[in-house]
Amino acid sequence: MAAFSLEKLLILQDRDSKRLGFEQQLAAVPREVAAVEAKIAAEKAAIESAKAEWHGLESRKKLLELEIKGAEEKAAKYKLQQAQVRKNDEYQALTHEIASTEAAISRLEEEEIGVMLQIDEAKKRFGVAEAELKRNIVGHENRIRTMRDREKQLQADVQTAQAAAAAARNEVPAAQLKVYDRVAARPGHPVCVPVNGGRCGGCHLKVPTHLEVQARAGQEIVTCDQCGRVVYWQS
Repeated sequence: MAAFSLEKLLILQDRDSKRLGFEQQLAAVPREVAAVEAKIAAEKAAIESAKAEWHGLESRKKLLELEIKGAEEKAAKYKLQQAQVRKNDEYQALTHEIASTEAAISRLEEEEIGVMLQIDEAKKRFGVAEAELKRNIVGHENRIRTMRDREKQLQADVQTAQAAAAAARNEVPAAQLKVYDRVAARPGHPVCVPVNGGRCGGCHLKVPTHLEVQARAGQEIVTCDQCGRVVYWQS
């Protein structure tokens, strides 16, 4: 039977812990980038929304201009007809149409002035919003670049950590490595824990006396009868 070496198991555990840490950080980068990209998309959508408000008012102004022009042409037509009629009732009817059309023109012009004032305010809001949102976007893009740089470093760190962990595995006898891997496959690191006050340092339950004696001797691999972790005596 291969000699038990607690030191080799603890070295493997330490290197595995570092490897897992780097792998988890690397796996998180795409999610972090996606979250920032979503913020960029939201900022751009906000810019477009502010622009749409302004452009919508511009479109309304153009429609009003067309309505005013059409009403002015109608009023001019009525006035021309009025100058040509001879009957009083026709004259009065055209007078009424002219008055109604000119009143409509007046209302449209008042609405146009109101829309023009809204356009000025919308332009101001858009300018302020665009400048702020673009600054935010630049900040988000800088964060993504930082994340990508970090991702490259993490990729290198993962490779180094994986190589170090593989080297440590080669130092652990196969039978002991099988026990280590069985425990490591379960959620909850570390695999190797000390016996503290007669209790397992992992699950914190009482360790039977004979297992504590074996752990104290340090001659063989000892596992907790409750959680399966490798337990060792820490003087």
